[in-house]
Amino acid sequence: MAQTISSLPAGGESSSATAAPSICGALQVIGTQLSDKNGNAVLLNGISTLGLCWYPEYINKDCFSQFKKEWNLNLIRLAMYTAEPGGYCTDGDPEALKTLIKNGVSYATDLDMYVIIDWHILSDGNPNTYIEEAKAFFEEMSSEFAGNNNVLYEICNEPNGNTTWADIKSYAAEILPVIRRNDPDAVILVGTPNWSQYVDQAAADPITGYDNLMYTLHFYAATHKEPLRETLVSAVEAGLPVFVSEYGICDASGNGMLDYDQANQWMELLDRCQISRAMWNLSNRDESSAILKSSCTKISDFTEEDLNDSGKWLYERNDRFLAQ
Repeated sequence: MAQTISSLPAGGESSSATAAPSICGALQVIGTQLSDKNGNAVLLNGISTLGLCWYPEYINKDCFSQFKKEWNLNLIRLAMYTAEPGGYCTDGDPEALKTLIKNGVSYATDLDMYVIIDWHILSDGNPNTYIEEAKAFFEEMSSEFAGNNNVLYEICNEPNGNTTWADIKSYAAEILPVIRRNDPDAVILVGTPNWSQYVDQAAADPITGYDNLMYTLHFYAATHKEPLRETLVSAVEAGLPVFVSEYGICDASGNGMLDYDQANQWMELLDRCQISRAMWNLSNRDESSAILKSSCTKISDFTEEDLNDSGKWLYERNDRFLAQ
């Protein structure tokens, strides 16, 4: 069983690390805690794709199945870039990208896994840059998956640059009603300023009028250390529901050396506070955050020899995690 903290928010004991939609049903947010249909705390532990436009081949059922059965993961995050080369709002193929997302959700659903549909802003910085495209996208996705009990919506990956919390709240005020018209209860993840690090700003001025909202914090262990962990703890203590929808054990570039000590400190905190998380990234890109070696050409049935050091860490940690 997953480790529990001494005083969980109103939600009771934590469910298994392998919490599944068939058991837990549609998720809800109670206090600061992600919870199942009965109010029991739930911990999601998963992997995020890299850009769907660049690595579409990993959106396949055999790949997802291996993560569930052999890696003990219960969450897939589908990262759809908006403004990068091949992005949804720039020179990409929106219909092909939406098909990838729909296929990914279908595979996760068949495998009894949870799945995040991620509107992955990055170089666009401010989510308001492509707000009309976002509204149309989430209108279609929330209509398509309103009957699913396993879909979470992440409405802005990493607001950055000069984007303020007020900018993000303004954006959310336009996007949340679109989703809620079709899917009144699904969990929605809201990004925070400075590449989803300033959760303290969200805690000081949270979005009101909506249930089942969580706020994202992203970290890369070799860059983000105790000060950001303190920010996270303070935000949760202030009542903010936090979801770590992206993290790595390298530096913030997605590359560089791995910091196992800091990574383990992060995991101890997330386990203690029952905070769900998804590791970056599922690809064979030549960088240290990729879980696969650049020489690996497989799209499923991965062996230890196929794994980068980040992949080995995630696989080995989940064996320990389930033993707790």
